[in-house]
Amino acid sequence: MNALHLPPTSTAETVAAAVREHGYAIVDDLVSNELLDRIAREMAPYVENSMYGTDDFSGKLTRRTGALIARSPAARALVMNPLALGTVEHVLSHATTFQLHLTQIISVSPGSSPQELHKDELAWDFFPFPLNYDVQCNILWALSDYTEEMGATRIVPGSHRSDRKDYTQADTIAATMRRGSALFYSGKIYHGAGANTSDRLRQAINVTYAVGWLRQEENQYLTTPFEIARTLPDELLKVMGYQLGCFAMGYVGDAEDPLTVLRPNHPRSVMNTGIMAKQAVHNDAAANFMSRG
Repeated sequence: MNALHLPPTSTAETVAAAVREHGYAIVDDLVSNELLDRIAREMAPYVENSMYGTDDFSGKLTRRTGALIARSPAARALVMNPLALGTVEHVLSHATTFQLHLTQIISVSPGSSPQELHKDELAWDFFPFPLNYDVQCNILWALSDYTEEMGATRIVPGSHRSDRKDYTQADTIAATMRRGSALFYSGKIYHGAGANTSDRLRQAINVTYAVGWLRQEENQYLTTPFEIARTLPDELLKVMGYQLGCFAMGYVGDAEDPLTVLRPNHPRSVMNTGIMAKQAVHNDAAANFMSRG
């Protein structure tokens, strides 16, 4: 079976529909080599100083390098890519808001073994989220070419719709793609890095989003110092988590908007039930609560 590929002209609705149906979709040639070159230059010293994994799951020949918003101004364009945000908004539309979950460059060196198959939503203490409730939407941006020999991510199509846990490498396909392409996938799909049997480094930029009411894997508030955060546009800050995740989740001070920490003149936007309006459309508990008013 060949992996599902979509053109860069695809709409967010199309990509989200593929993620819902198959658990993943590859969008070819979505960003330029020039942008990736800038990110690679800005992140090179940090990648070089990153530690290798300490076990087979993290990869003893694999480096993971985070804090891209603070370290790479160019990487912020990936975080705010319109197709990425639009797709995430559709995939996670059942939640009031979504937020940035993590940013990371994954560098898989030659000689790396295949990673154990897993689903990423297990990061939340292995909580058994319902199959019909997506909590995250992930994107692997190909910073290098993604060939099978280089260890392209292997995925089990359709595994996001099953409670099965005993998948093997025989159940997987390789998500091969050119540099600049992007693999969108559900946090429920079983996947893992492939074996790098080549003589080339395989690199991907992992940018993941999650529903606004869950804790982030990468702590965006501590990873990006205040002096840098204050220079960022409000829309990026909101995606990073400087907004209410839902009613009563994530306020500061006297139930104020989190942006007031960085923008003293920002409207305080004291918490109110208005934020529940979206949830009331598709959630009986929220609708019942709102109807009492």
